[in-house]
Amino acid sequence: MLLGVIADDFTGAGDIANTLAKGLPGQGGLVVTQYLGVPKVKADRSVEAGVISLKTRSSPVEDAVEQSLAALEWLRNQGCEQFVFKYCSTFDSTPEGNIGPVAEALATALGVKGVIACPAFPTVGRTVHQGHLFVQDRLLSESSMRHHPLTPMTDSDIRRWLAQQTRDPVGLVNTEIVRSGSGAVRSALDAAAADGATMVICDASLDDDLVTLGRAAAGHRLITGGSGIAIGLPANFLRSGKAAGAVTAFCGVDGPEAILAGSCSATTRHQIAVHAAGHPIMALDIDAAMAGRLDVGAILEFAAAHRGNAPLIYSSDDPLEVERLQKRYGREKVAETLDDLFARTARSLVESGVSRLVVAGGETSGAVAQALDLDALSIGPEIDPGVPILIGGKGRIALALKSGNFGAPDFFAKALKQLQQGQMK
Repeated sequence: MLLGVIADDFTGAGDIANTLAKGLPGQGGLVVTQYLGVPKVKADRSVEAGVISLKTRSSPVEDAVEQSLAALEWLRNQGCEQFVFKYCSTFDSTPEGNIGPVAEALATALGVKGVIACPAFPTVGRTVHQGHLFVQDRLLSESSMRHHPLTPMTDSDIRRWLAQQTRDPVGLVNTEIVRSGSGAVRSALDAAAADGATMVICDASLDDDLVTLGRAAAGHRLITGGSGIAIGLPANFLRSGKAAGAVTAFCGVDGPEAILAGSCSATTRHQIAVHAAGHPIMALDIDAAMAGRLDVGAILEFAAAHRGNAPLIYSSDDPLEVERLQKRYGREKVAETLDDLFARTARSLVESGVSRLVVAGGETSGAVAQALDLDALSIGPEIDPGVPILIGGKGRIALALKSGNFGAPDFFAKALKQLQQGQMK
């Protein structure tokens, strides 16, 4: 294994695994396996990039650091030369969040400073300019992320935000330097390290900027960012002859299907509305769930009654209703209850024969993936930018784990179709 990734949630892990498997057009990617948690056994010798999916995005700092260091240790034991700490392209965190502490702990363990920090993913409208994170044409703090139920983003200055979480100063490599080429970026990172900066925010508004950062990172032990930061990394290993690369074949999985949506993002709520126009949907009664009166059996009956017509079960709601529920029951309690409900539902669905499962929302996807206990997933073709097909259970189960903000309006129906048909021509 050459490259090891530590991802702070399951959808993000699939996102960066997809990026590494694709690589640059005409150059190809790496042989990638996504692991659900820290594996207990050695990786297969064919794996060139291993992505460890953790569920630490909203975890207390101490827990997130401990799990991330355990992942790092396993990856080092597999022979990895380079490591990536992957977080969300909307930098989901709070001033007391764990992105900074985890990054600094990994940097300390590897003995490095001047580490790239770049959440940009231009393909889906996430860009960084002068250290400020944008969603499409809006500052992050003016986007729907301001109302995120767990990690409301109220400041777009990622350098300032990260500085609240870290001990060392945070540097900046601006667009002018990035556009001057990989040599200029390396010099700027070295200068930041000499000034004591462990983390250095790097601007990127185009995929070409990310490719430049990838070239600059050749030989660097640690990189951090969203999945976009991985765009240029496979080429470094392929160019050196250390990696051979390969394409994962996927012929599709037939059988019963279901969709679970726990994200409250505007994107997911619109996708639910689009899906509802031609497919059965079931809104979960959150008050009943909090009172312990929501029976998983009723959800299974709904899914069974609508097999073949893409049934969707969701807890997603608008920000005002989410705020009401959080004030009544507590933010953490609502999240824990819904994660447990979706986990039990997913496990029961698969036990009842469901072999194609689409999940929306990072926390929801993490709960579902852990409940299914699949250990490792192969990376199939991309459904929409940032969302690959994942194959587990020795080819018996096909999954699409979608970040809340990702996917086209018709994502749900399209994903189920691709899970069934395999590689789309």
